[in-house]
Amino acid sequence: MNQKNLLEVDWSKIPAPTDDGAADHLKGATIPSISLVATDDTSVTLSALKGRSVVFAYPRTGEPGKISLVDDWDMIPGARGCTPQTCSFRDLFAELKAAGAQHVFGLSTQSNAYQTEMASRLHLPFPVLSDEKLELTEALKLPTMEVAGLTLIKRLALIIDDARITHVFYPVFPPDRNAPDVLEWLKEQSG
Repeated sequence: MNQKNLLEVDWSKIPAPTDDGAADHLKGATIPSISLVATDDTSVTLSALKGRSVVFAYPRTGEPGKISLVDDWDMIPGARGCTPQTCSFRDLFAELKAAGAQHVFGLSTQSNAYQTEMASRLHLPFPVLSDEKLELTEALKLPTMEVAGLTLIKRLALIIDDARITHVFYPVFPPDRNAPDVLEWLKEQSG
């Protein structure tokens, strides 16, 4: 299937993911000391960051006009929507920061080179982290799916306070609602 427009999606035609319990263990977990390469040419160790961080994870972003990873990508619950999710975090970035997020990161198992192209194309004001070697994914036992021989992170968002996960958004659907939901949660915590 050719991905003509990655942002215009009729969510009523896309199967929603169900809560399979794969993220139940994450709230209260400590972030391990693992360094990940970021699209801003830095290495980020989430466990070393002070204050509140928002990390939203997604399976994999596509490229306009390119062929999907598999023909039935849109029919895999939770697969479609990485670009709308990422763009909603981009569009609400200033508000997320104002609501108490000291750091915002995207996260996927795609390579840094691939993510750097995407970050540039989408004009992201925050870095995207590459867990291409699955180090953080495996250490935290993040929910994953196997597609076309690749291990991909299921869509979720983590609120991390001083290296401890204090809140988890999972499952996430529709993806473009994730950033507004995170923003609402941040505002409730500070209000």
